[in-house]
Amino acid sequence: MDEVEEVEVVVAHAERATLRVGGVFLKVDADRARTDAEVEAMSLAPVPTPEILWRKPPVLAIAAVPGATLGRLGGAAAGSPAGWAAAGAAIRKLHDAPPPARTGRAGRSSAVLAAELDAECALLVAEGVLPADLVARNRRVAEAALRPWTPAFTHGDLQIAHVFLDGDQVTGIIDWSEAGRGDALYDLATFTLGHEEHLDEVLAGYGADVDLDVIHAWWSARSLLAVRWLAEHGFDPFAPGCEVDVLRSRM
Repeated sequence: MDEVEEVEVVVAHAERATLRVGGVFLKVDADRARTDAEVEAMSLAPVPTPEILWRKPPVLAIAAVPGATLGRLGGAAAGSPAGWAAAGAAIRKLHDAPPPARTGRAGRSSAVLAAELDAECALLVAEGVLPADLVARNRRVAEAALRPWTPAFTHGDLQIAHVFLDGDQVTGIIDWSEAGRGDALYDLATFTLGHEEHLDEVLAGYGADVDLDVIHAWWSARSLLAVRWLAEHGFDPFAPGCEVDVLRSRM
């Protein structure tokens, strides 16, 4: 009997799951549109992406990419300043590319985002999840994200755990299901969320003037919108360095 590789559950919740078997990742998603978006985005992105091995809905099989991530939210960050700058340069290359026709997570209109924030803030307070003053302060900070922006090719979920480097070279960016047209500063804020100390290094590689107030606004907005969802899906936004600490840092 052939030896069977150990199966690792990378992430799993009601909407989707990712398993790793050796050098293969199996992504299972109940929403075929997300997988369609992921496959299209990887075919268009001008940055390294995983090789698609096969697809049989609802499963997408992709190859592991070489290298290691810069860390994760809530954990210690790794990598040299040159590595963070290389990530910034890759993000800029993505943002400069012609965007897909699809609107991604980072492409919500200001009106839609404002309504989502107001509704979520009300629930956070009403359900006693967060103190009212913490929510109110961050809602005010988040207001700076509600402004006109030029559509860019955005990843939409650019956590540092989704960017792999070998030394100071980007070897792959994974998890493209939220990609599409959107606000470039959303990606930059997501990538530096909880790791503010590396923002200057990322922007040095990105090579463009960036409104820091908007980056700060997206840190607040993204965290406010994520806290309840994370808690309901088995994650801990109250862990050190995670979303609630990001909100507290705005105080």
